[in-house]
Amino acid sequence: MIARHWRGWTTPENADAYESLLLTHILPGIEKIEGHCGGYLLRKDEPSEVEFIVLNLFDSLDAVKRFAGPDYSVALFEPEALALLSRVETAASHYEVRRAGSSDPDGK
Repeated sequence: MIARHWRGWTTPENADAYESLLLTHILPGIEKIEGHCGGYLLRKDEPSEVEFIVLNLFDSLDAVKRFAGPDYSVALFEPEALALLSRVETAASHYEVRRAGSSDPDGK
């Protein structure tokens, strides 16, 4: 399994709109890609900016390439998302998942 990690930041004023765009438009599209195995959307609110981490899981590097293309390290952006983001990582990082955690939030 491959984990694709990406970070972007927005202003506190744009954070809810960006999160809504992710949840209603961007992530549902990614979830339709063959080989997508789920993911996480993380949010960290600070006084001057809000950080988002998007971690998508894919069953193989080929599945990542189906999503991102042959140059799969390049981050992809919808124009609507770029309008809401104040800064972005232009590259996504990829990791081989060596162990998956418990589905129980308490780790049991």
